[in-house]
Amino acid sequence: MSCGMALRITDEQWEQIRTHFPEEHHPDDRPGRKPVPARQILEGALWILNTGAQWHMLPQCHPNYKTVHRRFQQWCRNDVLRRALCGLANTSRDSGAMDETECFIDATFAPAKGGGDGIGPARRGKGVKIMGIADRNGLPPAVSTHAANHHEVTLVQLTSGFHMIEARPEKLIGDRAYDSDKLDEELREDGVEMIPPHRGNRTMRKTQDGRPLRRCKRRRLVERFRSWLQWHRRLVVRWEHYAENSPGFVQLASICILLERF
Repeated sequence: MSCGMALRITDEQWEQIRTHFPEEHHPDDRPGRKPVPARQILEGALWILNTGAQWHMLPQCHPNYKTVHRRFQQWCRNDVLRRALCGLANTSRDSGAMDETECFIDATFAPAKGGGDGIGPARRGKGVKIMGIADRNGLPPAVSTHAANHHEVTLVQLTSGFHMIEARPEKLIGDRAYDSDKLDEELREDGVEMIPPHRGNRTMRKTQDGRPLRRCKRRRLVERFRSWLQWHRRLVVRWEHYAENSPGFVQLASICILLERF
């Protein structure tokens, strides 16, 4: 199969993240092939992420698919991708490219065609929810995956726990699914103001007026971030059997987004 859809990283991009990706070391007297460099493993995983193909379809211009798959799973289990994403996000914040004072939150559903761990039933079938937070520039200070049977209100705090930067947003804007007095109180204790439009069936007193709700017009930023994620075909449908591999691909896609726009 051709490498035409491969997603290569430049030398400059690799220098930004190389310290987070461990190299495999074998004893000098060990027979057999030398370990494959981490950069080649990463580019093989990026091809899978970009095309959505099965692992055994990895082109011959990349290392053997079994080697790439094995190392990718090790990275997922050892939080290598998460640490790389956190390091890149904090670097972008320190340089001023990321502004977390006003953030937007939303979720997208990915059906799980292959079954596996960490999925849940929803109206559209079994799958996962990819929760994303985008800053004022459309970059992700937080992203996470959860079983689809959880309501988005209950996932806001969990997603905040996956924040990749030290600072929390001052204002968090969402759609009507996040209209909850309990959620407002929980986030207020953390210094975060939740701003969603009110649901039509709300019976409690209204907590928003017109001025804060004007910020909802900029929710296109998080919707654009969702679109960027779904450009990577591996995220449109979840095929991973092991629960840790699914967030690994989401983190890898977020790394790509930051590298391309930072």
